[in-house]
Amino acid sequence: MSDNTSNGLMTRLEGPSPAMEVAVDLLRRALIWAPIALFGSAAIWGTNGAISAAVALGLVVVNFLLSAWMLQVGGRISIAVMAGAALFGYLLRLGLILVVVLLVKDQGWLDPVAFGIVLIVTHLGLLFWELRYVSGSMAYPGIKPRPGKSPAQVTVHAFDPAADSVSGTSATPPAATPATDTPPTASPVDPEQSVTATS
Repeated sequence: MSDNTSNGLMTRLEGPSPAMEVAVDLLRRALIWAPIALFGSAAIWGTNGAISAAVALGLVVVNFLLSAWMLQVGGRISIAVMAGAALFGYLLRLGLILVVVLLVKDQGWLDPVAFGIVLIVTHLGLLFWELRYVSGSMAYPGIKPRPGKSPAQVTVHAFDPAADSVSGTSATPPAATPATDTPPTASPVDPEQSVTATS
């Protein structure tokens, strides 16, 4: 049996998920953008436009949260599973959008122009907006830290199916004691005891 510890793709990530942190921050910005999209759609396309915009906004939020959840769950198993979740999850989420469009396309309240514009603009707008706040360093794997906020700590553990199936948890190795270059201090010697010993 091959040693999983030597295979980087079989390691797993623990701690707060950077993907979920970004998705939650995207949700917060979507709440800021939602009133603008709804009132704008209502002003241009009427009530049907506002309803269509609301459906499009909900679809965008579900898409981002589902993507982050799949990456988070995949990372808990192994990096290889997380990569698969990123690739095939993208196709799954495209299929989800297609299914929703097919389900609502014949509804009387749907305004296809309002739905399409809000869906595309919200997707791209939130992504480009979020780029200003996403950190590109390994020290801060998610959102750039705000003053007084510590970054998310992500730890990497080797994936061991046998150990996980028995205990359900991974053993954390004990912390090593840092070595120091300070030489040991010799205890002072009493001159009288030294003379007695030699005599």
